[in-house]
Parts: sequence; C-alpha cells; structure tokens
Amino acid sequence: MIKLCPKYEDIKQLILWMHEKKYSYSHIVNTSLAIEHYTAYKGVPVKLGRPKKPRKIIKNTLTESEVSRIISTTEDIRKKSIISLLAYSGVRNQELCNLKLEDVDLGANEIRVLGGKNTKDRIINNSSECTNTLIEYLKQHMRTNGEFLFTTLKNRNQLATCDVRKIVREQRKTAGVEKRVFPHLFRHSLAVNLLKRGAGIILIKNQLGHAFIESTMIYVESTPVRAKSEYDFYKPAYM
Repeated sequence: MIKLCPKYEDIKQLILWMHEKKYSYSHIVNTSLAIEHYTAYKGVPVKLGRPKKPRKIIKNTLTESEVSRIISTTEDIRKKSIISLLAYSGVRNQELCNLKLEDVDLGANEIRVLGGKNTKDRIINNSSECTNTLIEYLKQHMRTNGEFLFTTLKNRNQLATCDVRKIVREQRKTAGVEKRVFPHLFRHSLAVNLLKRGAGIILIKNQLGHAFIESTMIYVESTPVRAKSEYDFYKPAYM
C-alpha cells in the first residue's frame, strides 16, 4: 500500500514487488509515471527508471493451409466474404465494420480504409479471389453507396466487432482448426505468410497501415524461416 507521502525506499519496494509478481510492462511504466507526478506535486520529486521493453514475438499465426480450410468450409456467402476480406486484406476488425460499399473497388482489387488507426486513411490491395467472393455476396445482399458493406441480417445495422469475432470463432470450429482464432490473427497471419513468400517489408508496412517500420519489423523478427531463406539466397560463394 503506497503511503500519502511515500519514501524512496517504499517506492523501490513497490516497483520490485510488481516485477516479482510479473506485472505487465505497461502497468509498471504507468505506475512509475503516476508516482513521479504525485511526488513532484508533493514537492519531493522522485525520478524512476524504466524497465526494458520486452521484445514482442508474433506466434501461433495461421498457415496458408489453415486459412484456406476456414474459408473453404464457410458456406454462408456473407460470413465467407467477411473472413476472406480479413484474411486477404489484413484490415482490422473495426476497419472492416466501418467499410461502406463505395470503399470497395471491385475492378481494381483495392479497399479504401477511412479513419483507420490514428485516424489514418489508406488504400490497400485485395485479391481477385476475395473480390469474386464479394461479388457473389453483393448479388445476394444488394447494397447502395452510403450503406455499410456488412450489416446485421435482421435490421441491417452496422456490424459490431463482437459480431465479427463470433463469426470467426464459429467458423474456426467448423474448419476443425485447433488454434485460438480471432479477427486480428488473420492480420498477423497475412504479414507472416507474405514474408514467407518473399514480400518486401515496405509492401507489408503499407498493406497493414503501420505508421512506423518498427511495427512491421516485429514480423521479420518473429519469422526465422524468412531470415534463413534470405541468408541462403544472399550468402557469399566462398566454396
């Protein structure tokens, strides 16, 4: 329990205790910042160091075979379109829910994402296979400009992110995929599978809409097979 006027030794013991209890990096940093602001307010400022940010590793992504299984076993064209778009474009769950008919360029195989993360707009690629699925979907569920691309069936309201999570969860069971599958996993899986096929880091950065290349580099560091194949390709011919 932190006292109203904590001593430096008390603060050190608290930070040490949080480390021992394996509190998250963000929790420890936020607590340290709060203590610094409070002690400054009390006129006895304390400056605390920051723990080293743990290296993030993307794991348990879906293989091409697993994604293919989920898509191919989805018979409902609406659900199949949603999953295909998540898998091929890498859009975030909320971005998919916000898509309107005019945001999808079926001729150019492109998706326009407006107001993405950090209110960032971008145009991303889509596959012709996914486009064909969307065309079949729109034949059965007609939309006009201004309407959301995907809606609830009963009242045609905008889909919520929990609706998408439920669809993905159900289709994972139908496909018999053992891994825990959620909408954002398709985004991670697209990046990893593009890397394995030799895609450049800039293409993946732009496709995912990352503001900084460091965010995309996580996938490179999480995919040792890519590093190995690149080494084998570029290694010097000494022998």
